Amino acid sequence: MLELQRRAFLRDGPPSAELRRDRIDRLLAMVLDNIDDFVEAMARDFGTRSRTGTLFAEIVGMLAAFEHTRSHVARWMRPVQASRLSRLYGIRTEVRPSPLGVVGIIGPWNFPLQLVVVPAASAFAAGNRVMIKMSEITAHTAELTRALAAEYFDPSELCVVTGGPEVGAAFTRLPLDHLFFTGSTGVGRMVQRAAAENLVPVTLELGGKNPVVVASDADIDRAANRIARARMVNGGQVCVCPDYVFVPEDRIDRFVDALRAQLRGMFPSISANDDYTASVDAANYERVLALVEDARARGARVESLAPAGETLPDPVARKIAPTLILDVTDDMRIATEETFGPVLLIRPYASIGDVIDHVNARPSPLVAYWFGPDRSDFRRFVDGTRSGGVARNEFAIHMFSENAPFGGVGNSGMGAYHGKTGFDTFSHMRTVAATELPFAITGIAAPPFDRRTAKLVDLVLRAARWRNRRRVRNHVPRREPAA
Repeated sequence: MLELQRRAFLRDGPPSAELRRDRIDRLLAMVLDNIDDFVEAMARDFGTRSRTGTLFAEIVGMLAAFEHTRSHVARWMRPVQASRLSRLYGIRTEVRPSPLGVVGIIGPWNFPLQLVVVPAASAFAAGNRVMIKMSEITAHTAELTRALAAEYFDPSELCVVTGGPEVGAAFTRLPLDHLFFTGSTGVGRMVQRAAAENLVPVTLELGGKNPVVVASDADIDRAANRIARARMVNGGQVCVCPDYVFVPEDRIDRFVDALRAQLRGMFPSISANDDYTASVDAANYERVLALVEDARARGARVESLAPAGETLPDPVARKIAPTLILDVTDDMRIATEETFGPVLLIRPYASIGDVIDHVNARPSPLVAYWFGPDRSDFRRFVDGTRSGGVARNEFAIHMFSENAPFGGVGNSGMGAYHGKTGFDTFSHMRTVAATELPFAITGIAAPPFDRRTAKLVDLVLRAARWRNRRRVRNHVPRREPAA
């Protein structure tokens, strides 16, 4: 499939804006024409997953991105003049966004549809062919996407690959022109290592333990309400979910009371509640429970908010009740491992400096949250920490702007996409320069060198040295140039 797509790409050359929009439109049609089938497939994959939740998170959430991309693609394709000043010297330089060729996309299981089609739309906008490897964990969604892709696209434009870890490993070893991966940090390391064998550039959209800070002057009830809802999106199986919350020491009991009341109000029933998303498979279910039990064994206070009369956790339905954990210590696994489930850690803090030190002592998260006014403490937190993004007073709003880049930093990822950033990620910015000068510029740079060239070089260096000395004269000792 890779060779088929590469031959087609080289034969046809960069596609027109019209063809790029057509591919984006067909990709969206593949989703919109088959909404019920996708909802059913994801419900079968998860066991329990709300239809409305799937429609909102997987499909409605991508519409603005598609519309923004297709409406701007012609503008993004235009060459940009690099330097007007160079034209005075008879040189014309422009930067042309060029397609890379064949882009590989490896999708995750938590949002198995959206997180492959949105980067695919960006890759199409940039003029590429696309190969998608779906997650084997959500096998029904993967098989449906593979079958539908063949109806809406020629395989030289788009193909979807299914299969287990062996197929995924083989996919990462392909000599693609770019590899885009969404998933865990651990698997991301393996993806980058495999891609490096062919010098394939990678974009890694990973995760991490996302911190939340409740400011000393925050509205506790509002913060607890929004944090509870954010933690429970997709059953907590979201890379941008809040993972642990810093609360002022003197307000922590009030916050926990508000959080407890909010979660109980959201889920008076869980076992028979179709809106309560289950763990995607037994492995993730057991992993989350193991983190909780390790924390309990090491002295943490663990509170399960299971409704009265319901036996949870339930290994058959793979449902875990919302769980609060306090008195967390650094020797607990849950203090360092991403939870990816309906579990929330609460930590007290005395000063914002303590919070900043805690966050900076750990791998950079994908997003950091702040609940409270935009005051000096918030600015200090933003300036003093590193994360993929920052959101204040609401869940994931740093992702809402169609033209704002989304991506991680450090262990939470590398590279970004969404909007123009996505187009740039899947493009090569190719410099094209030309001149009609009647003399050769290389006549100055190539030997033999005459005295005029030597004097010109000396004059340029003297001017640069004088200019630089004026800037750093108070910091660098002055030395006479060698004879």
